[in-house]
Amino acid sequence: MRRIAIIVIAAIVIVAVGAVAWLIFNPGPLAFAGGSTAALADYHEADPTGVPAELAKADIVRRGEYLAKAADCLVCHTAPGGADYAGGLAFPLPFGTLYSTNITADKDTGIGNYTDQEFLNAVQRGILKDGTRLYPAMPYTSYTFMSDNDALAIKAYLFSLPIARVQNRRDTLQFPFNQRWTMIFWSWAFNPDMRFAPNIAKSAEWNRGAYIAEALAHCGECHTPRNLAFALDNRRKFAGAVAAGWRAYDITSDRDMGIGSWSDEELFAYLAKGHAMGRGTASGPMGEAVDHSFSQMEPADIRALVTYLRSIPAVASSEPATIAPPAPVSPKEGGAVANSLGLKVFEQACASCHSWTGVSALSPFATISGTRTVNDPNATNVAQIVISGTRRSTPGAMSMPAFGSTYSDAEIAAVANYVTGRFGSTASKLTAKEVNDLRGQTAR
Repeated sequence: MRRIAIIVIAAIVIVAVGAVAWLIFNPGPLAFAGGSTAALADYHEADPTGVPAELAKADIVRRGEYLAKAADCLVCHTAPGGADYAGGLAFPLPFGTLYSTNITADKDTGIGNYTDQEFLNAVQRGILKDGTRLYPAMPYTSYTFMSDNDALAIKAYLFSLPIARVQNRRDTLQFPFNQRWTMIFWSWAFNPDMRFAPNIAKSAEWNRGAYIAEALAHCGECHTPRNLAFALDNRRKFAGAVAAGWRAYDITSDRDMGIGSWSDEELFAYLAKGHAMGRGTASGPMGEAVDHSFSQMEPADIRALVTYLRSIPAVASSEPATIAPPAPVSPKEGGAVANSLGLKVFEQACASCHSWTGVSALSPFATISGTRTVNDPNATNVAQIVISGTRRSTPGAMSMPAFGSTYSDAEIAAVANYVTGRFGSTASKLTAKEVNDLRGQTAR
């Protein structure tokens, strides 16, 4: 009886928090744009959903392949060393670990028995075939804006791939977070369960970019902060957040810490190739998104995405608004000289590629001077890059080896603090414990 009482109380709390958060914190992701919307059937400009014009006459499997890449399905549903789309990728949380599921067409362990409607229920509503509720680690609150036709094209593509008979791993969430049925109430509050409706006051290109950003690429899932109920807080849309142990930066039109000062070509290059000269190189989850999603898109879709991002209102940031210039050539000059341990590690592992100035003679991908990463006083991504390295597959990209097994938590904290102190505007104060915590937050 006590257990039942706890479950009931937990459900009531979730409902109450969800309802309040819905009313106070959660405007829709497109509410900022104003104007009126129209149903797709009544919209007379180019259809913002589907595939680019170049693929419009392709068969459903080819179209589904493009859309699956735009939706970045592969990264989350493939474990290191595992079969594509067979699931098993671990998502560590403070109260346990979630594992992604097998979405190959295997009838016993995957989705081979799913009807079209059951697939739509999973993608757009977070409900599996047997009625089990998904946690929003699966971004169904973004995919809910995906058209039925696009979702079913993705299904056709997944069903065309080799079958992987891989049992789904059991989640290890602690009570009461392991009570999936409570997601009924969370979804009621935070999943609008509606398809994308074009804004008739905006251009066709803007609407295409909005569809890519919100329905397919689900940019807000990483770049938008969460409210108290762990739903996206669209009042601070795209203002930056920490996701999977990495900092997803402000991508609003703020000129200081957002992308307001970036040129269209810089934005295009960063999305399409994962690097913009003088701005930085994509790493971690963003590097994966570039390699497996954005770099696979047609240029017109990337430009539409740039157009949409330009319209996101600026959100003031508490981060420093200045970007430090290149450091002196001599390691005896400049910031962080007193950090002897950090200097030692940087000299051993970093200086040969990144140089003492931060401007690499080896490759623009290795230039760290002027980037937001080294100017972030939290040093989150600096530490993660040292721990995990960067494994890039986009043509022309340069990867960096991982040093997580080479150096201790204290050494990684020291070198991260050294890097932000020497090449950034403010030295970080990362501790060994914080580095250890970061190691445990990344998907694996």
